[in-house]
Amino acid sequence: MSDEDSDVRIEEDSLGEMAVPSDAYWGAQTQRAVENFPISGITFGRRYVRALGVVKKAAAQANRDLGTVPEDKADAIVEAADEVIAGEHDGQFPVDVFQTGSGTSTNMNANEVIANRATELYGGEVGTREIHPNDHVNFGQSSNDVIPTAMHVAALEAVEKDVTPALDQLREALAAKAESFDDVVKTGRTHLQDATPVTLGQEFGGYRTQVEKGLARVDKTREHLAELALGGTAVGTGLNTHEEFPARAAEYITKETGVQFREADDHFEAQAAHDAMSEAHGALRTVAGSLNKIANDLRLLASGPRNGLGEIDQPENQPGSSIMPGKINPVVAEAVNQVHKQVVGNDAAVSAGAAEGQIDLNLYKPVLAHNFLQSAELIANASEAFADKFVAKLEADREHCERQVEQSMALATALNPQIGYDKASEVAKAALKEGRTVREVAVEKGYLTEDEADDVLDPRKMTERGILGED
Repeated sequence: MSDEDSDVRIEEDSLGEMAVPSDAYWGAQTQRAVENFPISGITFGRRYVRALGVVKKAAAQANRDLGTVPEDKADAIVEAADEVIAGEHDGQFPVDVFQTGSGTSTNMNANEVIANRATELYGGEVGTREIHPNDHVNFGQSSNDVIPTAMHVAALEAVEKDVTPALDQLREALAAKAESFDDVVKTGRTHLQDATPVTLGQEFGGYRTQVEKGLARVDKTREHLAELALGGTAVGTGLNTHEEFPARAAEYITKETGVQFREADDHFEAQAAHDAMSEAHGALRTVAGSLNKIANDLRLLASGPRNGLGEIDQPENQPGSSIMPGKINPVVAEAVNQVHKQVVGNDAAVSAGAAEGQIDLNLYKPVLAHNFLQSAELIANASEAFADKFVAKLEADREHCERQVEQSMALATALNPQIGYDKASEVAKAALKEGRTVREVAVEKGYLTEDEADDVLDPRKMTERGILGED
């Protein structure tokens, strides 16, 4: 124990004594991990620490119901876990993400913090183990089932409470622009070359649909993320766990989070393989790719303002250059592009780690959890910023779009049904060479009358399915 004037106190584990900061709730095993893993300085964030608190609270509630942990001690554990859930002890989780592959150090970190805080609430002194980290807080559990359970809880909460609302906000912003830009006819582009006309609203409608489909892809991951490994203990057999514990704990986790969870279909699969994490992160990677495509397109459409495409006017979020006065860059869209690259990198780590289960345990649990949650946070934050600070503030340059459409060689495509591909090609080439419009050349060559040209070469009609000039 520590005295009042000491900066440390002495705690013990099975390997002996360890000096622990006197103001820390963590104990000997956490301190060993801090000293053993000075790897990255990256620790688990709010989502995962919260999930650990949720799991430990649910375990205490289930054990209290089943009589496997004394009621008064279980109540103190629940109260301490509530504080962890609320974020009151985030600073008490100092263990590096890069640690033992089972996440044992982080599980023991949670056990020790909750046990010491519960002991304090119970009327005891920190470090006395009146409420024991293993015998009480960790009863009926193993790091091998707690860490993947917390991983699924954190991942599905991040999807439902962060990613989905943010993507829905972006979808609504794109939908609003699709509607407001419906009357803006512009030049379509394939291979970055002029193509037949489209409306700006049609393009934004495509972006909206990309996000809608991304939401559907993310939603499909819920089924497997909802499965919890808790109750499998060391290898999936459930040794030292009450037979009713897994289902009961899952019910408490569902009640705490408001997200539906259930006991894993197969505890051996749930601990030895993490295919659900790979599948779910694949959906996030696909969404990040959609956001990247949309951001790239909007950067191109806003390029200029005088010597680019210039079809949309971007918001002036901040000065774009330290040397060029008046320059404005699409900074928010560029941030979205960078998020995509980080998510792709995270996906490589997640897919590789999820594939590395060996016999009865996957030993990449901490890095899987960290990378997934970082991707979810980045996608959610980037989607909100993109929607609010960029997409919602875009305006169309209607006059410029109209001028470009009239000058487009691709208008000649509408001549094909009327005069054939060869003559239409002749018109397009002549128009380009002479700096004239397709309309002017087609009428001059006698392929169309003025009235026919008005009908066949109407850009707005070209944005709809059908053959122009037909009766």
